[in-house]
Amino acid sequence: MKDILVVGKLKEGAFEKFMGFMQSDEGMAERKKVADVSKTIASVSPDKSTIMFKIAVHDMAALHSFLDGSNPVSKPVFDEVMAGYEIYELAKV
Repeated sequence: MKDILVVGKLKEGAFEKFMGFMQSDEGMAERKKVADVSKTIASVSPDKSTIMFKIAVHDMAALHSFLDGSNPVSKPVFDEVMAGYEIYELAKV
């Protein structure tokens, strides 16, 4: 497992749709393929334009697929709500 920080930029007004998908049964099933969801820590900017997730990833290829649009389940939603994202690998100091 790797500790990863994902910072996502959302399109204007897309926060509710994004969170609806992430918390749905379908979204949770896809998230479980990527990481241990019980260890996920989430945050959102006050204007709801930026989201951050610290996740314990067990499949980096699945994470990239989930975010980049090559995952057929997340693609329709992410095409509509995501303006961009960055992935950072975390290390304890």
